[in-house]
Amino acid sequence: MEWTDEGIVLGVRRHGESSAIVELLTRDHGRHLGLVRGGAGSRMRPLLQPGNSVSAVWRARLDEHLGTYAIEGTRLRAATVLSSSFAVYGVTHLAALARLLPERDPHQDIYDRLDHILDDFEDAGEAAVHLVKFELAMLAELGFGLDLENCAATGETSDLIYVSPKSGGAVSRRAGDPWRDRLLRLPPFLRQDDGSGWSDQDLQDGFRLTGLFLLRHVLEPRGHGHSDARDGFINAVARHRARLTVS
Repeated sequence: MEWTDEGIVLGVRRHGESSAIVELLTRDHGRHLGLVRGGAGSRMRPLLQPGNSVSAVWRARLDEHLGTYAIEGTRLRAATVLSSSFAVYGVTHLAALARLLPERDPHQDIYDRLDHILDDFEDAGEAAVHLVKFELAMLAELGFGLDLENCAATGETSDLIYVSPKSGGAVSRRAGDPWRDRLLRLPPFLRQDDGSGWSDQDLQDGFRLTGLFLLRHVLEPRGHGHSDARDGFINAVARHRARLTVS
């Protein structure tokens, strides 16, 4: 068995004295592990950092085997992506989200989204917006997508500013105002027709929204909670943006 694919490094663990087991999210073969001989050595270590994009050739005698990777770097982002605390936490959290996908099951939209996020991860606020949207995409990919295009109560498509915590459907201002204390806020950057940007409060609202449904539908049924990296990312972004405000 042999195939060649593009991949993004999610994680690495040492295997024996000099080899490493590398976990990639690949475009056409999904989340896939393989052994890299010499992967723990000084020559390969910079290449196998989380967030880097690579070209990988996987070989195995049988499809169900672990197999081996021959890997070449294509975009080595680690030095840039891992230069700040929010980026370190963010990449770790993105990898944890990708691990929610079934192994060896292709999810090309998620791959493309992850590739795009990692190329645009230097600004803390923009990175936070991307990450909320990635969590929303993961919910949809796992079968728990939110309906944010129409009001769950009236069918309206405009002035959608709330989300029902029960149904995951958007709610218009007119229908939701009497129940605003029981509804989640839909931040402008998640509205289909809104290009007005975002505030720090919008970021908090976005993470609260996706966090609730990820916990309920995906994490708790597996006996998990949110990763420490998610909380670390949210807090690091808040600190970074607070320093910018003060300066």
